[in-house]
Amino acid sequence: MNEILQAIEMVGREKGLGREIIIEALEEAMVAAAKKVLKTNKKIIGHFNPDNGEVELFSLMTVVDPENLPEEEEFNEDVHLPYDEALRLAPDIEIGDALEFPLESTPQMGRIAAQQAKQVLTQKIREAEREIIYEEFKEKLGTIINGIVKRVERGNLIVDIGRTEAILPISEQVRRTERFAQGERIRALIVEVRDQAKGGSQIVLSRSRPEFVSKLFLMEVPEIYDGTVMIKGVARDAGERTKIAVASKDKEVDPIGACIGMRGMRVQAVTRELRGEKIDIISFKEDLTDYVKASLAPAVITRVEVIDTETKRMEVIVSEDQLSLCIGKKGQNVKLAGELVGWELSVKSESTKKEELLAAMASGKAQEAAEGGESEQAPEDVEVALPDIPGVPVKVLEAIVLKGWANGEALAEISDEELLALPQMNERALKALRAWAGERRDS
Repeated sequence: MNEILQAIEMVGREKGLGREIIIEALEEAMVAAAKKVLKTNKKIIGHFNPDNGEVELFSLMTVVDPENLPEEEEFNEDVHLPYDEALRLAPDIEIGDALEFPLESTPQMGRIAAQQAKQVLTQKIREAEREIIYEEFKEKLGTIINGIVKRVERGNLIVDIGRTEAILPISEQVRRTERFAQGERIRALIVEVRDQAKGGSQIVLSRSRPEFVSKLFLMEVPEIYDGTVMIKGVARDAGERTKIAVASKDKEVDPIGACIGMRGMRVQAVTRELRGEKIDIISFKEDLTDYVKASLAPAVITRVEVIDTETKRMEVIVSEDQLSLCIGKKGQNVKLAGELVGWELSVKSESTKKEELLAAMASGKAQEAAEGGESEQAPEDVEVALPDIPGVPVKVLEAIVLKGWANGEALAEISDEELLALPQMNERALKALRAWAGERRDS
């Protein structure tokens, strides 16, 4: 193998490029240098000769009929070859074919031409390298990669990831809890791969997105990797807390236990990578109400009410002692729960809800009085603490309060038909309500 071929092989190994790519770049570089020296309008092409390690240059001419050229095209002896002349060289030639002719003399490479060839060769190799890197990392989009912090530029981290550099923008960092120094190892999620005309491909990383937590669990939990346990949703306040909902395809596999691992080893590995960020692992529920209750853990929820299905708004009712726990520090718990289930959640205590019901009923009675109606019972005399009646929907209880039926005597006078007409009322709830009313009336 001659020295040129050895150099080509060496550059190919160093840059991770195929031999054909290097040879093509070398051919283009020599063509550019030749044009620089000859200052010609001829079409010049180059062919690498592996026997002598040289690029042989040729002028490329297209066979034409000078009398029948397109109107917008003129005969040019530098690039056109008359058909009758071409026939003498190649009897089976046809119009539109191209013939290659060796240049009369290989241009003597001067300093300027050599410099031009070097620049073109370097540029072509960089372009080929950039394209390979772009294709390689495009395949890795959405995966976690290891790297070393190379430098910091205006708060952005430039990370050495092997064949190229990546950027961890300040907007994708967890500034509250994480600081990385030059030379420190780092793991991050590839979130974008940009094919830039200048400066090479740019790989954008993130450590703040919820997907980063998902991928960490994917790496730590074999059951997630093999598909037995599924991640159904992730909500994250980067640096503070993450809620992740999981479900299992196998009834024999506990999804939460699988994510926690023996003695908590799996979840602890994720927590260490996130620099102490708290992680709540929640069992996904098909029933929306149950899912909301699970997402608000560790708070105990009294009931959940759908306010508006179109705008996806819910009201969560809790006892007084669970209110602060349910809301969380600076509203974090309810905010993350809402993001996880995809609904807007508002939390109210039972006493606040009771006051709202009384106010609504008082407003209704005031309207009734203004219209000449009669009120049999004052709002303050109405018994509203009905949420503990098993089997009676909340909507039914609210309707009873607003209508002034929330006591044993009033309910005794209401027919079954009227009660069954209430929203969400059913036979089971009717029986439970009648039993409750009987107990209150007899006491």
